[in-house]
Amino acid sequence: MTITLPPDYRPAEDEEFMNPRQREYFRQKLLAWRAELLQESSETLASLQDGGGLQEPDLTDRASAETDRALELRTRDRARKLISKIDAALRRIEDGSYGYCEETDEPISLKRLEARPIATLSIEAQERHERMERTRRDD
Repeated sequence: MTITLPPDYRPAEDEEFMNPRQREYFRQKLLAWRAELLQESSETLASLQDGGGLQEPDLTDRASAETDRALELRTRDRARKLISKIDAALRRIEDGSYGYCEETDEPISLKRLEARPIATLSIEAQERHERMERTRRDD
């Protein structure tokens, strides 16, 4: 079943939570984000392959180019991890678990999903999780 969304559609609190329109909205949002990350990643790869500045005769220029390259690689690694989280969110849309907290099975707020469409925890569960992590770090 194909769902066509109006261009100005935004999920609203007064709709049934994770109805087909909301699921399609978040699916499109995730796919667009994924495509953007893949595009940036291929641009990064192209810039890394051209060797950008690593043959510079000046030591300072070469060091600067190496720093830029390391930053690009870190950014690419972060994007790769983000893409796998996006893929997991898309799988949750398919299996019907998207939008529900992994710990409590309660709905994750639309505002949170709008800001962080890959969220797997409600705000309350996320805060509990972070408090527990801080407590473990402080030990």
